[in-house]
Amino acid sequence: MTYERKKPLPAHLARKAERDARLAKEQADARAAAQEKGKANKKYYLEQGKKHHEAWEARRLEMIKAKRDAKANGELFVEEEGKVLLVVRIKGINKMDPKSRKIMNLLRLRQLHNAVFLRNNKAVMNMLRRVEPYVTYGSPSLSTVRQLVYKRGYGKLNKQRIPLSNNYVIEEGLGEQGIRCMEDLINEVITCGPNFKKTNNFLWPFKLNSPKGGLRMKRTPYLNGGDHGPRGDNINAFAKRMI
Repeated sequence: MTYERKKPLPAHLARKAERDARLAKEQADARAAAQEKGKANKKYYLEQGKKHHEAWEARRLEMIKAKRDAKANGELFVEEEGKVLLVVRIKGINKMDPKSRKIMNLLRLRQLHNAVFLRNNKAVMNMLRRVEPYVTYGSPSLSTVRQLVYKRGYGKLNKQRIPLSNNYVIEEGLGEQGIRCMEDLINEVITCGPNFKKTNNFLWPFKLNSPKGGLRMKRTPYLNGGDHGPRGDNINAFAKRMI
């Protein structure tokens, strides 16, 4: 019985086989690492969601207790003013003076029915009063913030508008600030946390629909039965008509 000697592979084929084996191993290692990271991230997302929910529920129960104690003692309880404002643009650019147009650009309200979150402070309020005939604003609830982010949320990565379709988009844009998932982002906005400015800059201005049922009187302030100007907590019902 005779055996034929197996001829060695040519040098270029040997190099190709070695390269293919190395790439296959690297791909397998990367896939395994991605699976491990996915498991760790899933656990982190669940823990963060639970932590933020418990913290918000504790604040809600504390507020209810404070109101009941004040009523029992015959006192008047005044809630703390919201730290964050939701501002919605309800008018176009017709007959808008240059200064108001500049303020609208600074607030990132460049299009009709755009909406943004803003910190509630004196500087912002001064600008809003200057452009009040073109916007309406108020204090958003946790439910409104969550609906806006989940249903209309887009992030800014490399100056491009990217939908918040998964948590990896948020981690890439805000991971350095410790914000890695949707619940982290929502909590940072609603509590006006230390990284609110970077978080708000990451969020692209929300593009909303025309309000269901239409507007009543755009030229009249909300407090006089119209639409523009401050709405307080009623901004939540208005925003839900536009989401």
